[in-house]
Amino acid sequence: MIHYLLKSISYIFHPLLMPLLGVIFYFSKTPRFIPLPVIKAKLFSVTILTIILPILLYFLLKTIKKVESLELKTSKERITPLILNVLIMVLILKRVLSYDEIPELYYFYLGILFSTLTCLFLAILKFRASIHMIGSAGFFMFAVALSIHFKININGTIALMCIIMGGIATSRLHLKAHNNAELLVGFFVGLVPQLVLLNYWL
Repeated sequence: MIHYLLKSISYIFHPLLMPLLGVIFYFSKTPRFIPLPVIKAKLFSVTILTIILPILLYFLLKTIKKVESLELKTSKERITPLILNVLIMVLILKRVLSYDEIPELYYFYLGILFSTLTCLFLAILKFRASIHMIGSAGFFMFAVALSIHFKININGTIALMCIIMGGIATSRLHLKAHNNAELLVGFFVGLVPQLVLLNYWL
């Protein structure tokens, strides 16, 4: 029972979802007036580019035998998907989330881009930083920053996110997907870019 619970945590809080969750969280908390059609357009574009497109690309890569499983168990398997993800993030920054329109989300995605580039560099060096921890730590830092930026109390949400990150780390260890070092490095790879970029928008 515990095994299936921990395995489900890895899927429920999959790193593919974190960029979209950041956008949803922003629009649910921002005190600024943003027309509903704009919100819907942004959510639609981000959903297509960060979830639907990567899933389609995964099946393509699996067909041509560039990857063997969704887990990307080797450093070599990670390189092509990470390169494609870098290109997707650049596209989003150029075409979907402009600095002039929504600076908070622009810098959130810029942080994701830097985290992805770091993860790619580590994969080339044959080190598998936990992408689950990268995604959850980046989203966590963004949520904390938004609470300060908009002066809103989300202590309950932050506490829940800490519990979820603990659950994700436990899940990855239990499934033998990562060791402690890979989880810790993943946490900082996700957190630090968001923290550094706060200087530009907070």
